[in-house]
Amino acid sequence: MKAKKILAAGLAVTTLASTALTGCGNSDSSETADGKKNLSVFIFANDHESKVYKDMIKKFEEDHKDTIGKVDIQITTQEEYSKTLTGMMTAGDLPDVFYVGPEAVEQYVENGYIADLQPILDEKGISTDGLVAQEALNSYRYDGEKTGSGDLYALPKDASVFAYAYNKDIFDEAGIPYPDPENPYTYEEFVDVCQKLTKDTDGDGEIDQWGCGMANAFMLQQYVWSNGASYLSDDYKTVNIDTPEFKEALQKYVDLTLKYKVTPTVEQDASLGVYQRWLAGQEAFYACGTWDVAAFMDKETFPFNWDLCAFPTLSTGKTMTWLGTVGFCVSENSKNKEEAAELISYLCTDEDGQKELSGITGGESIQLPNIKSLADGEFVDAINSGTLQFPSNVNVFFNYLNGTDKYEGRFQETTYTPNAEWNDIFLEGLDNVKNDSMTVDEYIEQVAPKMQESLDEAWESVE
Repeated sequence: MKAKKILAAGLAVTTLASTALTGCGNSDSSETADGKKNLSVFIFANDHESKVYKDMIKKFEEDHKDTIGKVDIQITTQEEYSKTLTGMMTAGDLPDVFYVGPEAVEQYVENGYIADLQPILDEKGISTDGLVAQEALNSYRYDGEKTGSGDLYALPKDASVFAYAYNKDIFDEAGIPYPDPENPYTYEEFVDVCQKLTKDTDGDGEIDQWGCGMANAFMLQQYVWSNGASYLSDDYKTVNIDTPEFKEALQKYVDLTLKYKVTPTVEQDASLGVYQRWLAGQEAFYACGTWDVAAFMDKETFPFNWDLCAFPTLSTGKTMTWLGTVGFCVSENSKNKEEAAELISYLCTDEDGQKELSGITGGESIQLPNIKSLADGEFVDAINSGTLQFPSNVNVFFNYLNGTDKYEGRFQETTYTPNAEWNDIFLEGLDNVKNDSMTVDEYIEQVAPKMQESLDEAWESVE
C-alpha cells in the first residue's frame, strides 16, 4: 500500500474538530447496555431526501431491533459537509457511515479512513448484481494501486447522468421535428437545427433566442470524448490536449459561438447565465442532470414543455456524457462494521426507500432508482401512467448509464486524479478562445504546460 501525504481529496485540510457535529462520532457509544449495536451516520441531503432517509433509518431500526439499539443520523448541507467531515477526520472521530466520492476512494483507503466492504458483503451474501449502474459501482473499487478494480469500499447512493434537454415549445413554434433519442444528431445536424432556432423573436434587431447554451465546465467533455479525445493519458499522469482530435473537438465547440452564432456570446453569458436563459425559455437546448428533473417539471420554475435527448455525436459516432455518483462507506475505525455494512446496503437497495427517492411513490423524483428491476418496471410504469412527472424520454438517462452502441457515459478524468486544479487551469482562460481573443492552437500551447505542472504537483503530493 502506498503512503499518502494528503488528508482527504476534495476536502479543505483545516483543523475543524470543534465544528464536528456532536454525537456523530462512534468513539464512546458503539453499544447499548444490553449489547445491541449503535450506529452513527453523517450525510448531506436536501429537505425531501432528509425525510426519506430518516424514515428509512427508522424502518431499519425496527427491522433489526434484536441487534440494533440506535442509529443516530446527522444531516447537513452539501456546502457544509466537507469541512465538517474534515474536522471529524482531524479529531479521529468519524461516524460509522458517511459519504465518499469516487475521486476520494484511494485517498480515504490509504489514510485508513474507510473499510474494505468486500469480505463483509461476501460473508453476508449481499449481492450488488441488481444495481442499475455497474460503472458507478465499480468506481468504488480499489485494488491497492488504482480505483475501478478490486474490492468494494463503498456502495453507490445513486448514479447521476448529465443528459441533454430541449424546449419542445420552441421546436413546435418553428415547426421542427423533435430530436430522435434513438438516432442522436451528428454535429452537422445539430448545428443546422440550432441555426433554425436562433432568432430575433421581437424584431428589434437583436438575437433573443438561441439554439443552445454552452457552459464550459459542464458541456465540453461531451465534444472531446465523442471525438475520440481525452484530457489525460490512460494513466491520468500526462495532459493530453495537444492532439488533433482534442483540438478539433474544441474548435467545433467554440464554433457554435464564433462561427455559427447559435449560442450567446461570452459577454451575453456574463449578463445572464446559461442556466437562467434556459429557465427563461431563451435556449432550445440545455444540459439536464438527473437532479434537475424535479425543478424542470415544476411549471413555476420552468413554464415550458420539454424532454430529454442526446448530445450530438462527433467522429466516433457515439453520444457521450459524464456520470456522477456519491457512495455510502463505513469507517475503518467503526466497532460495528458488519452492522454498518448492512445499513448501507439497505439504504442503497431497500425498495420502499428507492420508490420514495425516485418518485414512484410521492411523485417527486430526486434520483433514478438504484435497483434495476424498479428502474425497468415500476419507475417507467409510473412515468407512463402520469403518476410521476418525468420526461417521457427517460431512456436517455439509462442509455448513458448502461451504455449502448450509440450512447456512453463516463466519469470525468478529475475523478481519478488527486485534485481537479489542473482542469480548473484549463477552464480559467477558455473564454479567451470563445471571444476570439486567442485561437485554439494558441490557447492549448499556452495552457498545456501549466496544466501539466499542476498535475505533476498533485501526483507528487500523494506519493
